[in-house]
Amino acid sequence: MHRTVPMLALLATLMCLACSSQAQSAQTDRYCLQGRRWGFPGNCQFATRQQCLAAASGTSASCGLNPRYAAPRRR
Repeated sequence: MHRTVPMLALLATLMCLACSSQAQSAQTDRYCLQGRRWGFPGNCQFATRQQCLAAASGTSASCGLNPRYAAPRRR
């Protein structure tokens, strides 16, 4: 019983972290690093175009808008 409470607290914490990281990911993946190495849509982890361009600097990659945001939303 003395191990159950800390384990439940740990589980609840991990679940909260997982939920917050998914919400944050949805807000910060507007630009994709695209190139032969990454395929399509590419490495979509950049919130700003400047971040993406900095990662692409010195490589043969380019930056594009994440298709998830470029496509019109359907209702």
